[in-house]
Amino acid sequence: MIPILLALMTSMGSPSSVLSMSHDGLSSLWSICANGLSSGVAVQDTVRMTLRVAPEGNQARYRVREQLAMLEFPNDAVGQTSEVWGAIVLNPDGSVDLAESRIQVDLAALTSDSERRDGFLRRNTLETDQHPTLTLVPTFLRGLPNPLPETGDHRFSLVGDLLLKGECFPTAWEVEATFVNGAVLGRASTVVTFQSVGLEKPQVGSVLSVADDIRLEIDFRMVPNQFP
Repeated sequence: MIPILLALMTSMGSPSSVLSMSHDGLSSLWSICANGLSSGVAVQDTVRMTLRVAPEGNQARYRVREQLAMLEFPNDAVGQTSEVWGAIVLNPDGSVDLAESRIQVDLAALTSDSERRDGFLRRNTLETDQHPTLTLVPTFLRGLPNPLPETGDHRFSLVGDLLLKGECFPTAWEVEATFVNGAVLGRASTVVTFQSVGLEKPQVGSVLSVADDIRLEIDFRMVPNQFP
């Protein structure tokens, strides 16, 4: 299990309440989540790079270890969705444009091998009727070459704020990416706990126990392009 970069997460501060999760309200959210951070880069006679989530080839998922009453051994509950969209915009110096960068996931579209589990998570744990979207706001990329490579495999870390159910939580992700044919393919993953992202652990009769850890993964295909 990939460890969370605790030092980085601690430096990001404690979770902050978010007043609005709408697209129109996101601009007022960056200062809260980034603790006042700013890219501080004036774009003059240069170009930024945007890595946009491609229409296909993306999947977000969770993995949680659980012990079902009907099984002798614990197993992993896995829910996933291909409803992923967004972009990461990089300034000329390789820093992240906080106002333009976000990756979003449709939580209501998550499905597992159990309709009962899916329904419980939507109604109780995630409350998707009120909070249908998870948003990852990247704030810092550590170890990603600048300028971006044209080919090859690269590992780097992504520090970002996770916006979930109206609150903001600092997270650190490990990313494995392959640059090929003008696209960036790979996986970003992190481990959080129910408590660290403000969720109540599910409690139902058919489940004897649920582990504290939640592994989050995003398999991505991103297409880069430049703009002034």
